[in-house]
Amino acid sequence: MKPLKNPLETVTSLFRSPPKEIGLAPGTLIHVGKQKMEHPSIAFIDYDEENFATEDDATLERCLALKTTDSVSWINLDGIHDIPTLDAFGKAFDLHPLALEDILNTGHRPKIEDFDSYLLVIVKMLDFEENSNQISAEQVSLVLTRNNVLSFQEKSGDVFNGVRERLKRKSGRIRQRGPDYLTYALLDSIVDSYFHTLEKIGDRLEALEEELIRQPTQDTLQRVHQLKGQLIFLRKSVWPLREVVNSLLHDEYALIHESTQVFLRDLYDHSVQIIDTVETFRDTATGLVDLYMSSISHRMNEVMQVLTIMASLFIPLTFIAGIYGMNFENMPELKHPWGYPAVWLLMLLCTGGMLTYFKRKKWF
Repeated sequence: MKPLKNPLETVTSLFRSPPKEIGLAPGTLIHVGKQKMEHPSIAFIDYDEENFATEDDATLERCLALKTTDSVSWINLDGIHDIPTLDAFGKAFDLHPLALEDILNTGHRPKIEDFDSYLLVIVKMLDFEENSNQISAEQVSLVLTRNNVLSFQEKSGDVFNGVRERLKRKSGRIRQRGPDYLTYALLDSIVDSYFHTLEKIGDRLEALEEELIRQPTQDTLQRVHQLKGQLIFLRKSVWPLREVVNSLLHDEYALIHESTQVFLRDLYDHSVQIIDTVETFRDTATGLVDLYMSSISHRMNEVMQVLTIMASLFIPLTFIAGIYGMNFENMPELKHPWGYPAVWLLMLLCTGGMLTYFKRKKWF
C-alpha cells in the first residue's frame, strides 16, 4: 500500500496555486497553473435547426468565419497555457484583456462577469479519482456572445459528450434554441458531473465507516482526514457556482432569453442540492472522526473490563494464599490431612462464585 500523505499537506495543496509576478499591469497574459497538455487544439460545432457541421482539428481562421453567421457556433479551445493562441482568440472575438487574464488564471474562483457584448462564466469541472482518492479539478471558462459560445479548457477530455450527441440529433430542444441555451446545457453537464463525484465520495465514506466499526486504525483515521480535505475543496468550488447560476437567473442579461430562465431555475435547484449534499458529507466525515474515537475508547474499555475481572478474581485468591503463607506454627489447617485440598476447594468456590455473580450482572 502506498503511504498516505499528511492530511494537512493534502488540504493545503488543494488551494495552493503558483503566484503571479508582483506589479504586472492589469490584463497582462500570464498562465497561472499547471500545463496539462503539450499542444493546444481547437474544435467547433456549428448548427441550426436544419444544418449541422463539426470539425475536431480546426484553425482560428476557420472559426473566425463563424463569428458573423446566423447559426449557433460552439468553439472549444483545449490547452489555455498557450498564450499566443489565446491572445489570437481574444483579438479575433474582441475579448477584453481582463477576461483573457481570468481565463488564464486556473485558480480563479467561479464567477460570472458581464462585458456588455458577451458574458464570461468561469466554473470548475471536477472528477474523483478512486485510485488516489483525490478530487481533480479543471477550470472551464465559457464566453457567451450573440451567436457563439466559446469554451476554454486546460486539457482535452470533458463531460460534454452528452451535449455533443444531442447536437448531432436533429430532433430535440437544443438545436431549436440559441447560444444561451447551449451555455445552460454545458453548465448543466458540469453540475451533473458533480453528482457522480458526490456518489463516489459517498461510497468512500460508507467504506470508511464500515472499516472504523470493524477495526479502527490510525491509517483509517488519516484517510478520513484526507477525505475531509477533499470535501473542503469541493465546497470551495460548489458554493460560488450557486452564485453564478443565481446571477444568470435573476440579473437582467441581454444575452439570456426569458425562455431559458425556467431551465436555469432547475439548474439552480441542482446546485443547492449539491451544496446540501456536500454539507451532509462534511458532517458525516466529522462524525467518522468521533466514531473512530468512540471505537478506540470502546475497545480500550473491553480490554480494561477483562483485566478488571481477572484482577477481581485473583484478589480473594491472593488473600487466602497470603494467610497460609504467614508460617505461624499454630495453624491447625497445616497439620490437617485435608487442609491442602480444602484450601484449593475454597479458592475454586470463590472463583466460581465471583464468575457467576459477574455473569448475572452482565459485566461480561
